[in-house]
Amino acid sequence: MKFVDEAYIDIAAGDGGNGCVSFRHEKYKEFGGPNGGDGGRGGHVFAVADPNLNTLVDFRFSRRHEAKRGQHGMGSDMFGHAGDDITLKMPVGTIITDAETGDVLYELLIPGEVITIAKGGDGGFGNMRFKSAINRAPRQKTPGWPGEKKELKLELKVLADVGLLGMPNAGKSTLITAISNARPKIADYPFTTLHPNLGVVRVGPEQSFVVADVPGLIEGASDGAGLGHQFLRHLQRTRLLLHLVDIAPFDEGVDPVKQAKAIVAELKKYDKALYDKPRWLVLNKLDMVPKDEREAVVADFVKRFKYKGPVFQISALTREGCEPLIKDIFKHIKAQQVAEQPPEYVDPRFVDDAPDSAP
Repeated sequence: MKFVDEAYIDIAAGDGGNGCVSFRHEKYKEFGGPNGGDGGRGGHVFAVADPNLNTLVDFRFSRRHEAKRGQHGMGSDMFGHAGDDITLKMPVGTIITDAETGDVLYELLIPGEVITIAKGGDGGFGNMRFKSAINRAPRQKTPGWPGEKKELKLELKVLADVGLLGMPNAGKSTLITAISNARPKIADYPFTTLHPNLGVVRVGPEQSFVVADVPGLIEGASDGAGLGHQFLRHLQRTRLLLHLVDIAPFDEGVDPVKQAKAIVAELKKYDKALYDKPRWLVLNKLDMVPKDEREAVVADFVKRFKYKGPVFQISALTREGCEPLIKDIFKHIKAQQVAEQPPEYVDPRFVDDAPDSAP
């Protein structure tokens, strides 16, 4: 399935039904009185976060979505029934914004979450609503209210705990294949990955996290060069970034330190908040470096890169060093989750350390 992470749609809630002017007509009932019913409300437009979806491709070819209008009121005290609602299924992580103003209206972050994105119009009043002691034969009615109409932009930001960052051919797809259940395309040429891939990493029983692999970045990505700039926003919700570096490039003229610095510069230029996220350095393709030279190569890279954070040496192809990496990642994510939880409320009436008033 083609990955689509942006779509524009037009939605229209149903209009309310009109009220009715009617009078009771029966034999021997000369003054039966008004019996015109109210119109029914228009149908609402709902959006639901469906965890089984991972792309907005359904909205690329189906742009217009309209709910049914309410039925008009009728005589004999009959009210019109409400219009049928419609529910739009969207992936978890979808941001709904106003296409004209750019204001963010809703975010679908919880699986199964349902929100109302357009309300149907209320039904109009029939003439039985206007009867009174001095107006026994009202001929007034009101039309139904129009339903809400909106032009929306849908934007998908994948929900992942860890994001992989790096140049094309740094080994991101190989790493996500080695540590998770994702099976992205892997080849020996750059830009193999054309859309984000998600994988679930199992650390132990009831211990897992989600990792996102996005297309590789190149210098100038924040200005629109390459493919990765289109998907940098998918890393904005991650808790941790793994900066993957090819420590042994095939081209001897390529400097890994220069490439790594270019990635960091593009990250800072694109979004300062994304730049400030926790970022670990992962030196990949260690199997391409002779064992007796590895320590010197790694030390030289870290010194020239002027990096002071956590450094991991791995080979995604042979899975060397992957196990300690995923365990440390899980510990970091778990600590963040615990820190984000609100403090547990303790009722002061049941605190044990209250002083005794009895002598």
